[in-house]
Amino acid sequence: MRLKDKVIVVTGASAGMGKAITERFVREGAKVVAVARRKERLQELAQELAQGPGQVSVFAGDISRREDNEAMLEHAVKTYGRLDVLVNNAGIMDDNTAIGDMSDEMLERLMQVNACGPMYAMRRAVQIFLEQGEGGNIINTCSVGAVHHTAGVAYCASKAALTAATRNTAFMYMEENIRCNAIAPGGVITDIPLVMPQANEFGFARTSSLLAHSPELGMPEDIANAALFLASDESSFINGVVLTCDGGWTNL
Repeated sequence: MRLKDKVIVVTGASAGMGKAITERFVREGAKVVAVARRKERLQELAQELAQGPGQVSVFAGDISRREDNEAMLEHAVKTYGRLDVLVNNAGIMDDNTAIGDMSDEMLERLMQVNACGPMYAMRRAVQIFLEQGEGGNIINTCSVGAVHHTAGVAYCASKAALTAATRNTAFMYMEENIRCNAIAPGGVITDIPLVMPQANEFGFARTSSLLAHSPELGMPEDIANAALFLASDESSFINGVVLTCDGGWTNL
């Protein structure tokens, strides 16, 4: 098993890519703290994975809150005795709004969930890794939206901020054996479209010109496979990389 006994925190674990990552990690022997706001969904997931070979502990929290980000990591250490990997997967979409129509509320919410929340978690994870003195591993779910105009300005800017934080962290702590990489998905089939706000007419017309040339959509399991590689020791010489998983979309 490629992740046997590794202690891993996964945010956004109740659905979509986060659920697929959690499932894959547990099958590979990891001890996973599954984090999301919907505790009942987490409990259902934990029950599904109760036969292992890994383990699941649930933590209900809002990753936009600094306190919840810190508490989920402390929960991992208290439950399993250490922390090996942090997977910042949780995130939200905007309504495809361009800068001229963007509201303060949209900007603040996207930045808080997609950039500030993961950075709160990264900060505490790095502190724990340094205390343990054995290195560590952070994996951020960014997006091709950081460099490709696949959504509104708030979403693209928030994912670009997380991409920059990924590379900066990799550089800053490489001598402490703390790795930080990212996955940049393209279009993936999840339930996000069901909870997205109604699309802004002007912005959606613009982004649709790119969506029309998108290849076949990926599955959450495709992202889980990438996360498994980055979480495993097989990627031990990979640091500061943004692994694009988009079926070639950004090459068009």
